Amino acid sequence: MLSVKQDLLAALAAELEKLSPGAGAKAAFESPKVASHGDFACTAAMQLAKPLKLNPRQVAENLRTALLATPVYQRWVTEIEIAGPGFINIRLKPAAKQEIVREVLGAGARFGYRPRRNARVLVEFVSANPTGPLHVGHGRQAALGDAISHLFDTQGWDVYREFYYNDAGVQIATLATSTQMRARGFKPGDAEWPEAAYNGDYIADIAADFLAKKTVRSDDREFTASGDVNDLDGMRLFAVAYLRHEQDLDLKAFDVRFDNYYLESSLYTSGKVDAVVQKLRDAGKTYEHDGALWLKSTEYGDDKDRVMRKGDGGYTYFVPDVAYHITKWERGFTKVVNIQGTDHHGTIARVRAGLQAAGVGIPQGYPDYVLHTMVRVVRGGEEVKISKRAGSYVTLRDLIEWTSKDAVRFFLLSRKPDTEYTFDVDLAVAQNNDNPVYYVQYAHARICSVLRSWQEQGGGDVAALKDVDLSALEGPQAQALMLQLAKYPDMLTAAAEGEAPHDVTFYLRDLAASYHSYYDAERILVEDESVKLARLALVAATAQVLHNGLAVLGVSAPARM
Repeated sequence: MLSVKQDLLAALAAELEKLSPGAGAKAAFESPKVASHGDFACTAAMQLAKPLKLNPRQVAENLRTALLATPVYQRWVTEIEIAGPGFINIRLKPAAKQEIVREVLGAGARFGYRPRRNARVLVEFVSANPTGPLHVGHGRQAALGDAISHLFDTQGWDVYREFYYNDAGVQIATLATSTQMRARGFKPGDAEWPEAAYNGDYIADIAADFLAKKTVRSDDREFTASGDVNDLDGMRLFAVAYLRHEQDLDLKAFDVRFDNYYLESSLYTSGKVDAVVQKLRDAGKTYEHDGALWLKSTEYGDDKDRVMRKGDGGYTYFVPDVAYHITKWERGFTKVVNIQGTDHHGTIARVRAGLQAAGVGIPQGYPDYVLHTMVRVVRGGEEVKISKRAGSYVTLRDLIEWTSKDAVRFFLLSRKPDTEYTFDVDLAVAQNNDNPVYYVQYAHARICSVLRSWQEQGGGDVAALKDVDLSALEGPQAQALMLQLAKYPDMLTAAAEGEAPHDVTFYLRDLAASYHSYYDAERILVEDESVKLARLALVAATAQVLHNGLAVLGVSAPARM
């Protein structure tokens, strides 16, 4: 059906070009808001009426006559209707819709993918400081980053996943002193315990392993503890490696991988931070005031100028951010997407201002940002706020252990990132149609069960179904299901362009609903062999698209439930 649609669009473009030179480039189909109005809708007549100085319905009638005279419309279209002020509604023959089944089964796991475009995109996400376990907000960010990366991959991008973390600064110093206090036998609540210290049980675990002189390994580092309670620097390095290892375990349990870990400290040791400050000074974009160095960020749309270097000589946190994004540009990433919490909203203007002021050729609006809200967790009807392990928040590992990796991913992706979301633990483990991930996975498993039954009865190879006669697929539920399958590639493209993986969750729920309606309307394993094979081909194509869509979200497609 995708090839049918392209052929119909090409014929529409040719006829529009005859009516008005240049109009052919704007040829487009829409999905009618009411399914009974047809399969495709076109508003070109209303757009052309004014320049042609004709009534829009007359333009529509002229266009209808011309289209029905073309071979491609004669082959695939059963009717063209004019509605309202000049809408053109197109009804396809069943054979046109049936083509989508062959296209899906022919492309398999690559159905919906666009050709490679020889372009790179860097997606930065999670980027949690190694000061504690990953919390639910990090989980939402991990799900978003991974799904957006998958979406870009379907559209032909060469995707690079990066994790940036602060391995220096005040928070890391607090981590080290917290660990040292635990190693010396102090605990939260003691008079000696610092007010700013981290209180979770994980600090005690780090201290115990440090005193035991253990070695910890993470994806990007390894460190052996000295066991000396006075070795604060060694304790800092050990604690960072320990928590990076813990984060790796969380991310592996969540099935998230990265191509690179970028250390904030490297920006200082390599001189990149000092270099960008010098660039900004040389360009005349800074000034001294009250002992601090300021960036003239208001020249680039910020609401006020920003401090770059404080009176004590330390840089504010957006300065290394500017240096970091210059490295992204210098590494050849002309498109960059940062996935961060909404608390980072204020940094967007100043980072972009710094990049423009640096004068290194970076375009305005670089990088892109996807901001997400935090997540409330409800269990047993009550909000859960505290994890014993973390001390003050629910961890990603808690959520996975309470439910499943699949449920956490699907649920955290099921709303727009910037909307508030409440994760209902009880709903996530429910095995009923109210649980959206169960509903979609059950549709896939239900189809796999049908295909297994067919094969156990002596049926052939599922791959051969792409070549069967599909003419029996004429019922309304079958045609509705085929139209839903045909929407998948365009949905992927729109979701990638909008960096909106929640669109995939909505689509999968609609596709599952279409399948369940079809299954309830027509028996699949019937006596008539040609009818049976056609219906098996349709449901096999549906299973493939469900599998493909779930894979974009990083969710499994079980064959049994």
